[in-house]
Amino acid sequence: MRLHDLHRVQRPREKLASRTAEALSDEELLALLLRTGYRGRGVLELSSALLKAFPGGLDRAAFDELASIKGMGPSRAAAVVACFELGRRWLGRLDHRPVLDRPENVMAQIPPVVLGGRKEHFLAFYLNARGQLIQKETVSIGTLSASLVHPREVFAPAIGCGAASVIAAHNHPSGDCSPSNEDRDATRRLVRGGELLGIPLLDHLVVSGSGFFSFKENGLI
Repeated sequence: MRLHDLHRVQRPREKLASRTAEALSDEELLALLLRTGYRGRGVLELSSALLKAFPGGLDRAAFDELASIKGMGPSRAAAVVACFELGRRWLGRLDHRPVLDRPENVMAQIPPVVLGGRKEHFLAFYLNARGQLIQKETVSIGTLSASLVHPREVFAPAIGCGAASVIAAHNHPSGDCSPSNEDRDATRRLVRGGELLGIPLLDHLVVSGSGFFSFKENGLI
């Protein structure tokens, strides 16, 4: 279907002006971005072909892939890539999930009942590629003096939620945040497990009501 074959009120630009962008199909929105087709193929046909060529979503299409399609070229490919990048950036501004890029931000996510707890709680924080918290889990609750944790208990939820990385934390009921030998061994196992899975352990915090110890900040990760 070519634009000139449509009644004026059915054309994408006129439809958007008289209604809202939400009233337009993906094909029509893309047609507005591309503006014109090429000889023998209208812009709506080109838009439809593009959407079919990338069933996983145009937002995942690389510049070179788009530019190589007949009727696109570098200029139109750049416009499409720029459009989706702008969308991602604006969505990022509206995404208020906390960014755990430093130990203090992790501490803010640990409940007071854990910081001052009489038993060890081992927590895992699962992050996306932008370092935002997407899920957190209490992996284990131990005794007054020890909390045993296995890498599979930490990384199974990471795989399930599609995490890009993990931060671990556990409390010391004694209030002393100095890592024990067991803490060091557990951290090494978690680091190795993350390397094997491609989901790195970014940090491991030993925490209490009076402060924290960061394995990363102390050069141990």
